Amino acid sequence: MTFQPRHAIVTASDSGIGRATAVALAASGLDVGVTWHSDEAGAQDTAAEVRRAGAKAEIAHLDTSDLNSCGDVIDDLAARLGGVDVFVNNAGTGSATLALDMPLKQWRHVVATDLDGAFACLQRAARRMVKAGQGGRLIAVTSVHEHQPRVGSAAYDAAKHGLGGLMKTLALELGRYGITANCVAPGEIATPMTGQEDEDPHAKDRPGVPLGRPGDAREVAAVIAFLASPQASYVTGASWPVDGGMLQMGPQAGSHLENDDWRNV
Repeated sequence: MTFQPRHAIVTASDSGIGRATAVALAASGLDVGVTWHSDEAGAQDTAAEVRRAGAKAEIAHLDTSDLNSCGDVIDDLAARLGGVDVFVNNAGTGSATLALDMPLKQWRHVVATDLDGAFACLQRAARRMVKAGQGGRLIAVTSVHEHQPRVGSAAYDAAKHGLGGLMKTLALELGRYGITANCVAPGEIATPMTGQEDEDPHAKDRPGVPLGRPGDAREVAAVIAFLASPQASYVTGASWPVDGGMLQMGPQAGSHLENDDWRNV
């Protein structure tokens, strides 16, 4: 527990889980690198929150589907921050197309963004951690669909399963350097990605979730902040569902379906 992180990078931290994570890490005393893909104003808002928490913020544009440049963005942000002790891979995208109807171009975009680009960014961050010799934390925001599939999400499911496997391998390979690698697997979280921006999840009814509601981005960020902390020094190669118990409902949910609507997107 001698690891003392000072610098973090959180990808796709212009809104949602990424923003909540950046703010939570800043509140823990870390300077934060913020990245955005299509919402620069959102990234500026996140940076302002980080600075209000008393931490330094640096901002960069990041497109994880651009494999020729995304790793360089991580290196540049780390250089501006003065290092990287915690790297949170939060950037991702999805689709809602049945596998038989999915164009190869759509498949490649989702997998490139969610898995190929994640590898490139994680690799750059990990190389810096190894060189610094102070340990580190690699955290990937996956999804409950790292563990269970969803109709219409073939590319997303494949990428998230793959990202979970990558993180397990990194845990094996990087443990000798004091670097841990873990996943956080959110269920339905009230964020822009699920069309629930700035909504109170406690007001939503979700009978199929044991806790009865969607999650709040800050509830995911709290788990990420723990995994980034010195207290998580003996946790690696794990995937932490933050889903209100959703993954426990498989057989029971199946036995309570009353029609075939679930077969369609």
